[in-house]
Amino acid sequence: MSNMNEYLEEAKEELKRVDHIIYVSLKYTRTVDIIRNALHRIISAFDYTIEGILWHDKETKRIAHVPKTPRDKIDTLAKLYKEDKLLNHFIKFYVFLRELIKAPYARREEYRRHVTMISQLKNQTAEIDIDVLEDNFDEIAKSFLEYAEVLTGERKPDE
Repeated sequence: MSNMNEYLEEAKEELKRVDHIIYVSLKYTRTVDIIRNALHRIISAFDYTIEGILWHDKETKRIAHVPKTPRDKIDTLAKLYKEDKLLNHFIKFYVFLRELIKAPYARREEYRRHVTMISQLKNQTAEIDIDVLEDNFDEIAKSFLEYAEVLTGERKPDE
């Protein structure tokens, strides 16, 4: 099994953990710490997926080596796939997640159904609650992994 496959498998495992955090941990504890834990796992899934794509590009000789830093990795992907609008959409979302997790944040309605993490980004305020995690972030991460599997030949389109 190649490095690429291992990274994509790790991304799948991280997304399983995210599902558990959202559907079990968060439903019972309802704290911003759990929301942040889910965000860290989603970022980790993106990291593994990006790594998998880059290893595929190395194996197919599109790049000589896989960059070390997250910034270099996304720059390399953006250059290699500059025509790929969907991949660039995923990269932008990943950059947003990384900014989100580093931003100062506040808590609202902890221990209640509408527990919310409120982050102050440079030019906007982001409110992350259970529904946003479930319907947006988790789904986008899964879509990115599926897209990466198609891109790397691990899955046929529409499988």
